[in-house]
Amino acid sequence: MIIFFDDRPFRIVRTNELTTAETSAFDHIVDLRLEKLQKTMFTGHVLFLNVTSTSAIQAISLLEKELPKEMLSVTLATREKAEVEDKVKSMYKVIKAAGGVVVKGDKWLFMFRRKKWDLPKGKLDKGENSKKAAVREIEEETGVKALVRDKICTTWHTYTMNNNRILKRTKWYLFDCLDDSNMQPQAEEQIEKLEWYSPTEAKSILINSFSSIRYVVDSLKKIQNLREQ
Repeated sequence: MIIFFDDRPFRIVRTNELTTAETSAFDHIVDLRLEKLQKTMFTGHVLFLNVTSTSAIQAISLLEKELPKEMLSVTLATREKAEVEDKVKSMYKVIKAAGGVVVKGDKWLFMFRRKKWDLPKGKLDKGENSKKAAVREIEEETGVKALVRDKICTTWHTYTMNNNRILKRTKWYLFDCLDDSNMQPQAEEQIEKLEWYSPTEAKSILINSFSSIRYVVDSLKKIQNLREQ
């Protein structure tokens, strides 16, 4: 599970899933059996070991009070991953959304919205599943008809609405473009323009995007690389 707090990643992983390469990339590694969780620990890329559902709640509570400027990412390693994730979700009202990457030849569809490059996505309607919602949102926001192919990943991010703590879950899918003859940005959603970019071309525009969107794109690249091997 990966949650984005103010666009900074907060991962919950099983301890035995961490590779040596991943572990060596952290700036700080803290064993919560040996040290008490403190705000000053949230600097750079930090890994917390032996996390319980209680310490996970403490970590999130600290971040929600004030997000440290020095924090780049947080990874919680636990032997109780499902329990920790359920406890975290219980802190919020969960809203479900879906979106995707539409492919046409060797190009991917991106949108420019609110001064950032983004991907089409939106909330599920009542009784709607994630795949249908993603198809609908893509057509509404871009005018492009698309066919769902595969699941890419799931992201979560937090925000406050009407004094309620919201955790938004977005399921991301890979799509084939069926028809882009009516492609047009949805002005009501403040979408200014739509562009097709190759993965190589997208590198430059994704500098002006969100960490969550870069995570989706990186996840898709990993899937494609695995298929090519």
